[in-house]
Amino acid sequence: MLCLCANAAQANIYAYTGSDGVIHLTNVPAGNRQYHLVMRTPKMPVAVARADFNPVAKQQYQSLIRSAASRYGVSPALVNAVISAESGYNAGAVSPKGAMGLMQLIPATATRFGVANAFNPAENIHGGTAYLAYLLQKFSGDLKLAIAAYNAGSNAVIQAGYHIPPFAETQAYVPRVLAYYQRYLDGSTPGQVTTLSSAASPIPAPAPVTASPQLIQVSSP
Repeated sequence: MLCLCANAAQANIYAYTGSDGVIHLTNVPAGNRQYHLVMRTPKMPVAVARADFNPVAKQQYQSLIRSAASRYGVSPALVNAVISAESGYNAGAVSPKGAMGLMQLIPATATRFGVANAFNPAENIHGGTAYLAYLLQKFSGDLKLAIAAYNAGSNAVIQAGYHIPPFAETQAYVPRVLAYYQRYLDGSTPGQVTTLSSAASPIPAPAPVTASPQLIQVSSP
């Protein structure tokens, strides 16, 4: 049990006891009503998460980032840049405004892009990347405006006359993400494209990410 907690420190743990006396544990109940919550993930303030940048976690999430980036036509470098600025790769990060997880999705955005559990790394990355793709398309591939909208919302960018809104947080956020983006782009495969091609097909509505329960059986005392 201690090992399980250490490995799943960023995912809530659910359990049920079978008729054979075996306890089943999972961090992905996938709608199975037999499971009940037995351990809630400590939610780390986002400022602390950013300060405690975790290179091991960064490497751990690269396959999920590449998958989502490929699915939605966004550069993996941009997804990494947003995660770096938003949460420092801490899946349990929570902002004072209630934004959650790696890409700091607010509840409305999470629901809009099919994210049932914003603290699930796969769901969060897919939802956040789908949102980035939507913003890039909405602002005709303008990277600065898409990043600004990710922070302040599309309406704020539009009301600012399609410029970066005059908010101190957004004014600081955009260059920070761009700096991360350039750093990751320089270290990635040449030729990666961030903006969407004008010939690209419309972005499909993302389906909720599902996963089969990862069952870990532990002998009942």
